[in-house]
Amino acid sequence: YQNTAKVHFNQHTEKDGRFGKRIVYGGHVISLARSFAFNGLANSFRVAAINGGRHVAPIFAGDTVYAWTEVVEKITLDGRDDIGALRLRMIAAKDRACADFPDKGEDGKYDPAVVLDFDYTVLMPRRF
Repeated sequence: YQNTAKVHFNQHTEKDGRFGKRIVYGGHVISLARSFAFNGLANSFRVAAINGGRHVAPIFAGDTVYAWTEVVEKITLDGRDDIGALRLRMIAAKDRACADFPDKGEDGKYDPAVVLDFDYTVLMPRRF
């Protein structure tokens, strides 16, 4: 896959663009967040579904990414007692550690640090 959107690689044109600089490709942000937010999820062996998600705000070179994951649902798979599924919600923030779990406020708006809200399902081995 090759993303040819100039907003990701052409500083010459983007210096006069909306943000005044290049933005980091969203797939890279998802990858970083997934690698940072897997505590307790190391045994997941397959992404079974991408249910939805949103790049809430742009991220730029030099920003620091932090992420956390919430288990939304535990799913039993019919006919399988060796594996199950977990529906997960992963939130990534920039330049703010996730110790206080930045998310949406009471007004429904995202915390200004949030850059990604990603809903996906993984397969996990079950314990007996």
